[in-house]
Amino acid sequence: MSEDRFGNPHAPGLPYAHGDFIQGSKDHHVKLRHAWNIIDRRVKEKGLSAIYNLSGLDRRFEAPADGLALLDDELAPALMGERLNELALDHFGGNPATDEIMVFNRQTAAVMTATQVLTKPGETVIGVSATGSHPCVIRGAKYAGTDFVDTLGFPQFEKALGETDNVSLVSMTRLTVSYEILSVKEIERIVKLAHDAGAKVLVDDAGGARVGPAVFDQPKMLELGVDVGSTGLDKYGTIGPRVGLMGGRRELVEEMRAVAFELGVEARPMLYPAVVHSLEQYDPARVRELVATTKEVIAAVKKRLGNRISETPVIARLDGEDILEIAMERAGLKERPVKPIEASAGLSMLLLREYGILTVHFAGLPPGTSSLLLKFMPPETVKSFGGPEKFAEALDRSLDKLSEVIGDPDRFRDLLFGKT
Repeated sequence: MSEDRFGNPHAPGLPYAHGDFIQGSKDHHVKLRHAWNIIDRRVKEKGLSAIYNLSGLDRRFEAPADGLALLDDELAPALMGERLNELALDHFGGNPATDEIMVFNRQTAAVMTATQVLTKPGETVIGVSATGSHPCVIRGAKYAGTDFVDTLGFPQFEKALGETDNVSLVSMTRLTVSYEILSVKEIERIVKLAHDAGAKVLVDDAGGARVGPAVFDQPKMLELGVDVGSTGLDKYGTIGPRVGLMGGRRELVEEMRAVAFELGVEARPMLYPAVVHSLEQYDPARVRELVATTKEVIAAVKKRLGNRISETPVIARLDGEDILEIAMERAGLKERPVKPIEASAGLSMLLLREYGILTVHFAGLPPGTSSLLLKFMPPETVKSFGGPEKFAEALDRSLDKLSEVIGDPDRFRDLLFGKT
């Protein structure tokens, strides 16, 4: 079993350890409801402009004015389905003659449904990515009744494929939750080897569908030769809604559509006008603008925290272990009072409570990482907050406040969950 830097075993299917305060998904939901209460109070006192979405995610509902009449589960697919399919296939680099799309209620639903369709109980799924598969990939294999083997990069993948029997599916992640990306050369070799072994390839391309082509000059998703793949429309140049867009070989997508409707995980068709609008307004230049702004923020944060910040070509992160260590150092503590995910949660709660900053920590439940991610920040939001230096100051001061409560169980519990 994997473990964190302090030797704490990771929780099953997650890249971090649970602790005494956050013991599972139920606690994350309690914490989220407390965060909503904080947002509610802040908006009532200061207005919506006092909330700054710096999570790198955009989950709004923005339909064009002339599309409002089509917010109907029967009218929207009838009148906008063809346009949606056209835009989505272009976004994916698909072939209208052989490929099809399907809209799920979430990216997780798309991945898990695809895994159920493409495998059978008792078969094996191999995950491959730069630094580890997303929890939804791992859970998808589990719920499909398959064995799961996770690999990092092509050499590990090649070895695992050669040593594993009955591999029916390869779940590839182009851009991981840590924002390390597989190279095109690696992807091509992975896809070829998988197909030669008789396995299908599903790509979890949540952010990679846009970051790969826009920032790294990689092919679009279906141009990689995969069988099917999906992305979320809540990130990096698209503006929501939070749906999972699946595309790929028509016969496979049609099977997934049938299963999705049986499970109730399809997106409501009334959302199609907003999905069409999100795809129509997409411009790869916006992704590059978000990366450039983020790099300005990273530079300001590094002036305060130095080498505690880890960078990739597109984002930076403050790992949960470092958040915990910084808070302990500032508090003068020798014994670790919480786990890294809890320290990260405390920091995110403070950024929200004190400054109105929304971080990615609140976006997925359970979170996909214990790190605080600095990613894809809108320049207009950074400017309205006061600029990169103001953000860096807010982060530094929030670490100070974290150090004041992290050693006091009662105060720390109140920070995470409110008065109960």
